[in-house]
Amino acid sequence: MKGTALVTGSARGIGRSLAVALAGEGYAVAVHYRGSAADARETARQCEERGVRSTILQADLTDPDQARQLVREAHEAVPNSSLAVLVNNVGNYVHKPLLETTDAEWADMLASNLTATFATCQAAAPLMWEAGFGRIVNLGYAGARHLVARPGIVPYVIAKAGVLHLSHALAKVLAGTGVSVNVVSPGVIETSVSQPLREIPAGRVGTVAELVDAALYFVRASDYVTGQELEVAGGWNL
Repeated sequence: MKGTALVTGSARGIGRSLAVALAGEGYAVAVHYRGSAADARETARQCEERGVRSTILQADLTDPDQARQLVREAHEAVPNSSLAVLVNNVGNYVHKPLLETTDAEWADMLASNLTATFATCQAAAPLMWEAGFGRIVNLGYAGARHLVARPGIVPYVIAKAGVLHLSHALAKVLAGTGVSVNVVSPGVIETSVSQPLREIPAGRVGTVAELVDAALYFVRASDYVTGQELEVAGGWNL
């Protein structure tokens, strides 16, 4: 067994696909959920079908204390296995005109996308550093590095731009420790809320499998590949 992989928001959707793929790579998997316990159990079942152990952990990651506790629990969950991989998949999304965005929606976008990522990374980094190995993969947003006005998703883009800068800074701090930090930035995926095909140069949406493959690249790569962003977007938002 290679160690434990924690995928936030892995009860269903992209998070489940990431968790099951990591199980296929030989990692024990910590399945995280906030409210979907039954879905989390199904994810755990699918992981265990790949011949690894899994554990199910509940936390509201908009609370930084719960986010840090989740990492500690994942690190200790599986006997003889420490936290080796952290994939930050959690992040809410709202498409709404800027001047109609409420304080609560603004706060939730930043808390679920950026603050949660900060808290889990802050908790995981020392554990991985001590072990001499770790792979942190944060999910971003294709085009967030470009300073282009997107009035319908302002807090989301601000949060994802923050994730990118946070990842770069953490990669620099951890360089040489055996721990890498990278970002996978999806564009329009088959599960996306909106699918503006005419805006995508590739002429199609991306698949979840393509997104998972990008994350696995960073997990498999050496620690010399760090501080990088890989867009899975078919040329969208270039």
